[in-house]
Amino acid sequence: MDTSSNKRSTRIRTRALAVTVAVMAPVIALATAAPALATPTGPYAVFSDCPTSSLPAEGLCTYAQSTSGEFTIGSTTVPINKTITLQGGAFPLGEGHYALLPAKDGNSLSKTELNVPGGLLNLINCTEIKGNGFFEVLEREACKAIFENKTTGVTATTELVANEHNPAFLNFNAFVSGKGAALTLPVRVHLQNPLLGSGCYIGSESSPVQLQLTDGTTSPPPPNKPISGHLGAINFEEEVIVIENSLVDNSFSAPAAEGCGGALSFLIDPILDAKIGLPAAAGHNTAILTGTTRVAEKAAVVASE
Repeated sequence: MDTSSNKRSTRIRTRALAVTVAVMAPVIALATAAPALATPTGPYAVFSDCPTSSLPAEGLCTYAQSTSGEFTIGSTTVPINKTITLQGGAFPLGEGHYALLPAKDGNSLSKTELNVPGGLLNLINCTEIKGNGFFEVLEREACKAIFENKTTGVTATTELVANEHNPAFLNFNAFVSGKGAALTLPVRVHLQNPLLGSGCYIGSESSPVQLQLTDGTTSPPPPNKPISGHLGAINFEEEVIVIENSLVDNSFSAPAAEGCGGALSFLIDPILDAKIGLPAAAGHNTAILTGTTRVAEKAAVVASE
């Protein structure tokens, strides 16, 4: 990329941040507002949570579903075998760039719980909780009780943590051309199990897993090797664009786990980190999301109501 292109991209992102700061607060407020009586119909019905009142005339409504793929962090791979939905609005920033706005009800990224293969057995061995102090003994016994009760399943849920300082972006030009990041998503991964508690995360709002998804070919640092996404068939349902695609990224990093085990996370976090290989530097992680993306202009969505 030449110098002028770099400068232009910087201006676009700077403008994106400024615009998102201006629109994020009122859009978030919509999550608690009373729902409008009119809802989109026909092929536009999937955009019922699009924040149309916060979009300009040239804004877009988006609805994407990933139905297969995988998410690998360190040494752990979680297959995507349930539908993950990403929805909301796209605020135009120029040159095919959009800042993604939250869904009206705040459910921008579905809380789809995926099963971690091997569950707790592959992540923690109770004997790895060392020490004879009160807390160590307590946690070790709690761990044994969970295994004895066979409540060893672990789920992983990807959660969006975009904010005014680190928004989510859609680059429609990159989407169509297969060059560059088509979708930028700051996320965290929520791990859940009785032993891990409800506050076990990989990534956070201040230190997210930063996905730069493309349907082109990646250029990751080693040991990862380039992988390619795919832009499939593009169809129309009235004025709704329906795109089959596979988006990939294997260049992102992942921070250490936090809050696993609740108050006793100082015992569980290090064990989990060692087993998964956290923090995991760029080149050791992979995201592959395959499914369908639907996009429509705000005006068409509103007209269908």
